Parts: sequence; C-alpha cells; structure tokens
Amino acid sequence: MKKALFIGYVWPEPKTTAAGHRMMQLLRAFKVNGFDITFATTATETSYSEPLEDLGIQIKSIVLNASSFDTFVQSLKPNVVVFDRFMVEEQFGWRVAEFAPDALRILNTEDLHSLRNARQDSHKKEETFTNIHWLKHDMTKREVASVYRSDLTLLVSTFEKLLLEKEVHIDSALLYHLPFLYDTIETTVREDWSGFKERKDFICFGNGKHAPNVDAIRWLKEVIWPLIRTKLPDAQLHVYGAYLPQYINEMHNVKNGFLVQGWIDDLDTALQKTKVNLAPLRFGAGIKGKLTQAMRNGTPTVTTTIGVEGMLSNLSFSGMIADNAEKFAADAFKLYSNEVIWKDKQNNGTTIINKFYNKEKLTLKFFEILESLMTNLSSHREANFIGNLLQHQSLASTKYMAKWIEEKNKNQ
Repeated sequence: MKKALFIGYVWPEPKTTAAGHRMMQLLRAFKVNGFDITFATTATETSYSEPLEDLGIQIKSIVLNASSFDTFVQSLKPNVVVFDRFMVEEQFGWRVAEFAPDALRILNTEDLHSLRNARQDSHKKEETFTNIHWLKHDMTKREVASVYRSDLTLLVSTFEKLLLEKEVHIDSALLYHLPFLYDTIETTVREDWSGFKERKDFICFGNGKHAPNVDAIRWLKEVIWPLIRTKLPDAQLHVYGAYLPQYINEMHNVKNGFLVQGWIDDLDTALQKTKVNLAPLRFGAGIKGKLTQAMRNGTPTVTTTIGVEGMLSNLSFSGMIADNAEKFAADAFKLYSNEVIWKDKQNNGTTIINKFYNKEKLTLKFFEILESLMTNLSSHREANFIGNLLQHQSLASTKYMAKWIEEKNKNQ
C-alpha cells in the first residue's frame, strides 16, 4: 500500500476553521485513493481537534530541530509527504529531502500567507494595496522559496496560482489548483432547505484567531450593522466563531440586535435558518470557507471583492459584492427583502458548488497527476533548476560560516 505522510502545522479543527476543513478533505481523499496515512505534528490537540485515529489515520508527535524525525521518516518510507503551509516545509522539508529522497513533496498552502500578511500590513497603514507590496514582503520570499523546493504546490485560489505564474514566473508544472472538495448539491437536499419566508436574520461567522475575520466583525459592529438596522430595525445579527477575542465578545448587544454567540457545534443548521450571510472582509487571501458553507446551506451572502477572489471562475456569485459600508448595507437590505433576487442568488450558489467544487471530478484528476509525478519524479525535479539550487547546501554557507568565524574571533 502507498504511504502518505502529512506534517501538520496544527491539528485539524474542521468545525472552527476552513483550513481544518480543507485538511480533512485532503486526508479523506488520500484515504479513499488507497493511501496508508500518518499525520505528524508538533502541535498539541485541542477540544476542537478531529479524532484522526477514528478514521484509521496513524498519529505521530514530532519535535523541531531533532534528528528523531530523520529516523522516523527514514523508517516510514512515505511515497508522498504533504507539508501543511510553508512554515512546516521550512522546518522539515530538507529533512524529508535527505532521509526520504524518493517521496513526492507536496506543499499545501491553505492560502498564500505572504499575500494575506502583505494585505493586512497595507490595511493597517491605510495604503492602497498593490502586488508590489506583496513582492517586497519578506514572507513572500520565504513562501516562494518553499514553493520552488516542493515538487508540487496546492493552491485553492485561481487568483493565487495566476499571481505566482505571472508575478514570480513560477513554472505552472510546479503549481496545482485544487479548491475545496464537496459533494454535489442534489435536488433532494435543496428540497429540505427552508424557504425565503421561513428564514430570518443575518449571520456572520469565522475563527477569532484569523485577523481578517476579527476585522470584519469590527467593521460590521462599528459601521455596517447600524446602517442595516436603520432599514431593518427588528433584524438580528448572529455572530459565531471559536477563539473570539474578549473585546469582540463584549460587542454583544441585545438592544441593537448584535448577538455574539461564540462557537457553535452545528453551524449548518444555523445557516439554514438564516436569510443572509455577511462577510465584509477587507483583507485576506485564499478562498473563503464561510462563503462555500453558506452556499451549501442555501444561504446567499453579501461580501467584498476580496471575499470572492479566486472562488468563482466565470460563474455568477451567490449574493452581492460591495467594498464600501454604504453599498454593503444597501445590498444586504436588498437581498434580505427581495425574494426573487434571493432565490436567484441561492441558485447561483448551487451552480458554483456543483461545477467548481465537484469532489468526484477534482479528486479523480488530482490523483492522476500524482501518479504521473510519482512515476516521473526524477525528470520533474531535473526541470526545476531553481528548486535544486535552493536545496543546495552552499547557498548561504559562506555567509554564515563567515559570521560564525567573526563571532568566534571576538571571544579570543
């Protein structure tokens, strides 16, 4: 049986983060396609962590900067190693390359962290973000280097794949677009959804450790929600999310209909009772699990250009797109009040999930690519000259040897 080693940045928490949901999709896809899976991580479990052993996945606790990992991976002999985010590849990629050289090395980005951080920096400085900000960001250099060192990098966003190809000129053979993986929404599922008249109120949800989510809630509370309430004085907004900061919890105000509820175990049920999802994201990267989860429960969304980036291809969005507070509030009112528009946007959501996130079609093509890469790994790596260059031990050896000698001489 083929072996896959996943090295996780954190334990998967599919009920608190889109990244955790994405990781579980990958693990299940590899399992279905005949891989024996080991999940290794330096992180500790939380109360939200998925019980991976129940799925037949082996668990391994690993530590940083220790040769024990070398012994472990050499003994395991994986066919494929998946690094969960570039920071993990930085820490363990060279060890895998040395002690499991025949393993196909895959970088799973979740999103381009450098892009998210560069946009966040620009937002804080109240600057208009451009790709130049991203190219100059220190994290971009680290993340791009990680992409080059890997045999294949998975990107959930079409925008981010194009960004790497056009702005950094990375060979498309090193990049693979693999968005979220969902079952198609069948007619029988849609028939169980509550209709327009049975639903009420607004919803906003997201992990409180994710800066774009926290900023979105603040913008809602301070600017957008008061504008919505002037037109819908009886409406309520239900805010859900694990790890919400205390100052967000203190925004809870029954009188103003701004209800901070914290973590919820069954978000799908809450979504199916809600008329409109609000996602006013002013920075970020990747694709948004909050939007696809709303689509999968028949709930239209109002979001921003950043919110829908890389998610739709040429398909019509399942809601409204607005980048300033006044239009955002007006679109929220329109979607909440107009049944014809609401149903049309709900239908768009079903189309997006069934065409763009079709698990069966996406996984079939992906594992065909993996099989081809594993069969032709030597020639694939030979074509990646920059990746080979970045793996070479002399890349910065003279610099740091000189620094070490300088420090040594100071002590004499």
